[in-house]
Amino acid sequence: MITGALTAQPLGHYDFCKVYPRECSIRSRNKAPEHMTAKLWRRITSVNLAVNKRIKPMTDQEIYGREEVWAYPDKGVGDCEDFALEKRRLLIKSGLPVSNLLITVVRKPDGEGHAVLTVRTDKGDFILDNLSDRVRFWTETGYQYLKRQAADHTGHWVAILDGGAALVGSVQ
Repeated sequence: MITGALTAQPLGHYDFCKVYPRECSIRSRNKAPEHMTAKLWRRITSVNLAVNKRIKPMTDQEIYGREEVWAYPDKGVGDCEDFALEKRRLLIKSGLPVSNLLITVVRKPDGEGHAVLTVRTDKGDFILDNLSDRVRFWTETGYQYLKRQAADHTGHWVAILDGGAALVGSVQ
């Protein structure tokens, strides 16, 4: 993915940052993508599958009675960004740097907004998605990519310039 200038933080993430301010103020000096290995591939695919199986999909309206609440799915239910947050939390616990675990906002082919977790690697950006048990290269999802967390600051967001039309294999 090719990213551009800072852009507006999603409202749900802004509210999440008020609840978890330490998680939204992490600054990373090392912006190098994670080195892809067989071990890393097993780790990200197992986390994606485990979280997808463990969490029951429910809308924020069903859970909280309001739209757009970003939260950890500690009660076993959540919507797309909650799945992404949980996957990010587990991968951070396993030792991956936060600079390579970026919540990303996309538009699905039907036009609906959606959130996924992007794992930045030296082999490209891979997507962990609650709508698929298969980890896929970002250009293989059919999504239009809008924005994601900045690699150097967890509270900042950057626009995605190529939105899915970049050459396969390009990375930031």
